[in-house]
Amino acid sequence: MFTMDRLIATVAALLALAGVITALWALARARRAGSVRAVIAGAIGTATGVLVVATADGGPGTGNGVVGGWAALVLGPTAIVLGAVALARVRARARPD
Repeated sequence: MFTMDRLIATVAALLALAGVITALWALARARRAGSVRAVIAGAIGTATGVLVVATADGGPGTGNGVVGGWAALVLGPTAIVLGAVALARVRARARPD
């Protein structure tokens, strides 16, 4: 059973996962744009995950998107932190000594 809640939670989790992958890429390549994108994707994924989990009527397996919401709540902050670390590294490299 595929419901709208489950679709929204899946998109939120995938967006947060994309943020984590982008943040790891930005850490490896020291790119500012990638780190900013990771922070934004993580923030949107986290906010959507909070909304999904807060409005869910049941637990896992009910079609309310709880599993995807919790996945977004784990991956979103991870993307934000990794993106912020990557951004700090980019700024540290750009700073003249």
